[in-house]
Amino acid sequence: MQTKRCLACNQEFQARPQVSQQVYCSAPDCQRERRRLWQLNKRQTDPDYLENQMRAQQSWSNSHPDYWKDYRARHPEYADKNRIQQRKRNKNQKEKIAKMDVSDQVLALPSGIYRLKPISNSEIAKMATLIVEIRVISYLPEQPRKIAKR
Repeated sequence: MQTKRCLACNQEFQARPQVSQQVYCSAPDCQRERRRLWQLNKRQTDPDYLENQMRAQQSWSNSHPDYWKDYRARHPEYADKNRIQQRKRNKNQKEKIAKMDVSDQVLALPSGIYRLKPISNSEIAKMATLIVEIRVISYLPEQPRKIAKR
């Protein structure tokens, strides 16, 4: 048997003669790393594989809707740590954070021409919210019309 050096742990191992291209030893952590790198490469190079993975993840998420709620309830230290980290991230944000249904105020915008301008890519937005700036470019209040007499 040929002796090789594992790419994950850098330890020498006896390569199996049936696997001529073997570069990882049989340690569970090294095999996990091998599979992780294979999957990462597959997702980057195979759009069908990526789509299938996303579909499978969405299906699992739909069939386990309370997973994260239950997980946070069973692991309060995780929820506390996440809450602290989120507050730090929010504090470092220069722009506002968009949340769903934040304002109860109904804004009546006059009809007219508006310009939509992205603010930045560093925003935190929930529920795939699009953050835009709405600025009136030109607004003329309705004026009484002068009618010419004949």
